[in-house]
Amino acid sequence: MEKDDREKEGKLTLVLALATLIAAFGSSFQYGYNVAAVNSPSELMQQFYNDTYQERNQESLDSFSLTLLWSVTVSMFPFGGFIGSLMVGPLVNKLGRKGALLFNNIFSIVPAILMGCSKTARSYELIIASRLMVGICAGLSSNVVPMYLGELAPKNLRGALGVVPQLFITVGILVAQLFGFRNVLANEEGWPILLGLTGVPAALQVLSLPFFPESPRYLLIQKKDVSATEKALQRLRGWKDVTLEIEEIRREDEAEKAAGIISVWKLFKMQSLRWQLISIIVLMAGQQLSGVNAIYYYADKIYLSAGVKSNDVQYVTAGTGAVNVFMTIVTVFVVELWGRRLLLLLGFATCLTACIVLTVALALQDTISWMPYVSIVCVIVYVIGHALGPSPIPALLITEIFLQSSRPAAFMIGGSVHWLSNFTVGLIFPFIQVGLGAYSFIIFAVICLLTTIYIFLVIPETKGRSFIEINQIFAKKNKVSDVYPEKEELKDLPPPVSPC
Repeated sequence: MEKDDREKEGKLTLVLALATLIAAFGSSFQYGYNVAAVNSPSELMQQFYNDTYQERNQESLDSFSLTLLWSVTVSMFPFGGFIGSLMVGPLVNKLGRKGALLFNNIFSIVPAILMGCSKTARSYELIIASRLMVGICAGLSSNVVPMYLGELAPKNLRGALGVVPQLFITVGILVAQLFGFRNVLANEEGWPILLGLTGVPAALQVLSLPFFPESPRYLLIQKKDVSATEKALQRLRGWKDVTLEIEEIRREDEAEKAAGIISVWKLFKMQSLRWQLISIIVLMAGQQLSGVNAIYYYADKIYLSAGVKSNDVQYVTAGTGAVNVFMTIVTVFVVELWGRRLLLLLGFATCLTACIVLTVALALQDTISWMPYVSIVCVIVYVIGHALGPSPIPALLITEIFLQSSRPAAFMIGGSVHWLSNFTVGLIFPFIQVGLGAYSFIIFAVICLLTTIYIFLVIPETKGRSFIEINQIFAKKNKVSDVYPEKEELKDLPPPVSPC
């Protein structure tokens, strides 16, 4: 019987696989796509801004105003992401996880149409407003997709499926880079199509996701619908008897009844969730402040200094994007083998090493002829390190270290930290680069080092553990007697497994 249970436990059914692909392609893919879509046609779009302004006012935009308009266009995306993160809690509690994803497509299809028509309408304001809306879409999807998939997956597949959203983000970036080649869509006629294509995955999700189950945890704990929970689990697992899993969800529910739905404010005040909260803030800030956006920003200059022709830089950049996709695929397969903690430590340590060597290489590249090639290797090594742990694991951990009642608030806080950090790097890095030049990566090295130390000292391994077991590990760190100390129901639970 035990053997049979183990075989059942590991099953990736067709329904679960398709639900994962549709949720990730329809939502996470767009996040990645919109991150990179404006990079290739940026000069053409700025020319369009200038031409449109000239048509209206019979004078050209001065360089400061044009730079400001473009900065607003780019930074509207992370700002929208921050707004989207604030909407996560209310939407997932009211509409469910699947319902929130379907609703979120409004923030993709509408801006896709507006951006596609912007050139014909001679309006750059449409592009700026659309960037805000696709940002909201990304802010919601970057939080809701990991939550939805984490709650659909059996615990032995939770890590692998939890990395899939990040995989589709990297695929989105790569597809935008490929479509952004000058001989494809990054040209005078093609750039509005390049921007408008983001609506295609959203339309496919609207048509297909309604046929897949809602999160069983949401159906049982929040909707109290036992029959719907049973049907959803039977479809997801591929067998009739789902009593054990329903019982596990019920125990989680019992553990949480005293807490109710936890607001962001309440989450900050709860001693029993203190280290979980500190951990997601550190991991989300570390993920964005470790320099990943700066590496991509700097990459073109590094390639040019190594002798890559300016027309060929786009191909090398796409190659870096392909490495990112490949390493994220590797992470999908090793996350259940190596565990979350090891991948985070390995990833941040790799990024730390790459930042230090890159600083030395950039400082010496004018004096030693082969140093620019070392810089290129550093960029690739950094991308590999970030794809192994810092990019995919933090969102997966939010799902794992919080229980149902606190999960939406935790994603709101984690998402807000993610997008505010992203926005800050985008805003401040150009000035840091002017002030510090090659030494700007020392700042990112320090952040990588501090995050690595924190992970080593605080983050437990969550691989193969139930949500209750993970929270019992943190109960010890929080110096409370149990997950929710005021509840007696947890006293009969098995003792927590000591962390690795």
